[in-house]
Amino acid sequence: MKTIALVSNGIRNNILFRFYKHFIWDSLVIVRRHGFKELMRRRGKKVFAAVFCYYLVRDTFLYIILPVMLGRSLF
Repeated sequence: MKTIALVSNGIRNNILFRFYKHFIWDSLVIVRRHGFKELMRRRGKKVFAAVFCYYLVRDTFLYIILPVMLGRSLF
């Protein structure tokens, strides 16, 4: 039982968990209550930056890193 408590405390202190709890959860609440326009009014630049960073990392992995790794293993 103590290990479960230790794991949950570790997760609570994790920065991604705090980011999820405060930014993403609150953004979902704003969208549900007031709509997407209100979210853009309150957090426009932050939402844009988060989406941009997500796609930057994803596309870099898919179109640069993965083909290079596959090319090295094939030749």
